[in-house]
Amino acid sequence: MVINTDKLPNVRGEYKFNEPLSKYTWLNVGGPAEIMFFPQDEEDLKFFLQKKSDDMPVFILGGGSNLLVRDGGIDGVVIKLQSPEFSYIRCEEDKLYCGAGIKNFALQKVISEKGLGGLEFLCSIPGSLGGAVRGNAGCFGTEMSDVLLWARVMDINGNITQMSCDDLKFGYRFSALTDKQIVLDVCLQAHITDANPVKEKIADNMQYRKLHQPQGIKTAGSTFKNPQGYRAWELIKNSGAAEITVGKVKMSPQHCNFLQNNGNSAKDIEDLGQQIIKKVAEKTGVNLEWEVKIVGKEQNIGS
Repeated sequence: MVINTDKLPNVRGEYKFNEPLSKYTWLNVGGPAEIMFFPQDEEDLKFFLQKKSDDMPVFILGGGSNLLVRDGGIDGVVIKLQSPEFSYIRCEEDKLYCGAGIKNFALQKVISEKGLGGLEFLCSIPGSLGGAVRGNAGCFGTEMSDVLLWARVMDINGNITQMSCDDLKFGYRFSALTDKQIVLDVCLQAHITDANPVKEKIADNMQYRKLHQPQGIKTAGSTFKNPQGYRAWELIKNSGAAEITVGKVKMSPQHCNFLQNNGNSAKDIEDLGQQIIKKVAEKTGVNLEWEVKIVGKEQNIGS
């Protein structure tokens, strides 16, 4: 669709038009956002949602770590919580209050200094805290559902609700949050301990990542979810799917559930994933499911 920019709400934040989304995703591919909106704060976001036209599509962009935007881009308005108002950190005894826009790795300093045990895993999860809640992200035996007390969420009409773990109905890489809900901030439960063991655990987690997962490449983390009773990387390796390449896209030789993008085509990435899904199913009878979220439209032929 083509949005009449004269009808956009008069916000305090910033609009950008025809903004390349490849700038905001870890895979560095994807077409443009028709409009991007960077709200200044919570009230600015609420004002926009309440004043926008009802037929204006809205997409919420988090940290972009597990996102594939197709080459045709995204119609409507893409909202990104990028201002400092959405990236605050406040510690009160054994509880950590954070804005959803903060990057997970940015929590490392306060978690280490305050000795906030149980939250160390967060520091090595790519992307933003809001995205980690939405996908119940986890590693090293701990998930967001293990540490989240509540999340404040705004719906597409600007209404705010505080949601507990029970409300979010967490599952494996799943929450009940819809695409029409925006995580604003969260409260996390920690246990107070000495700072040094927390620092050491964070360092050990980081070192494990460096030794076992590819670094310094265009990737989106784990490409496929682990089917119940299986490991996705083992299915990919044992079926021979790890050797498939499409254009300049392949699976990492270091960890074959990490997709490695050396090109500029979102279509090549999606095609590689679909070929791997097909081959694994043919060889093992197990159906892999994308962990990467795929959004947007195909690029028009000749464009």
